[in-house]
Amino acid sequence: PALLIFATMSNVGSLSYPAQCSSIKKGGYVVIKEKPCKVVETSTSKTGKHGHAKVHMVGIDIFTGKKCEEICPSTHNMQVPNVTRTEFLLLDISDDDYLSLFMPDGSTKDDLKLPSGELGEQIRAAFDDGKELMVCVLNALGHEEAKSFKESNN
Repeated sequence: PALLIFATMSNVGSLSYPAQCSSIKKGGYVVIKEKPCKVVETSTSKTGKHGHAKVHMVGIDIFTGKKCEEICPSTHNMQVPNVTRTEFLLLDISDDDYLSLFMPDGSTKDDLKLPSGELGEQIRAAFDDGKELMVCVLNALGHEEAKSFKESNN
């Protein structure tokens, strides 16, 4: 599966759209080094007589939390990822840590791994307690991951 993710990551065409570098603001999303990032800082530097103003952009990878930086002429385009956030009802967690999620069309989605670390432990503990959970799934550049959860209010 890791190979598949890598293959889809390099084709960022339809999964993102171009935007002028200077129009991308703090809090927005941008693709830096083929990774979907949330912009945490931008600064513009004026250059010499015939140069372009350059934008220095700092982003945090929305999946790994790693810091990414890019310097781009303000008039050039950068790719902005189409980021979707969807909530699904958690039906089950398999023995090999795959989530079974209820899709809006009535089918189930069974190809998403339980997140590693503290979040995964919290989801499993709450599920094992018999709580009905809504899992929030983040999707960008062909990659998706469960990022948070809450108790269902039904």
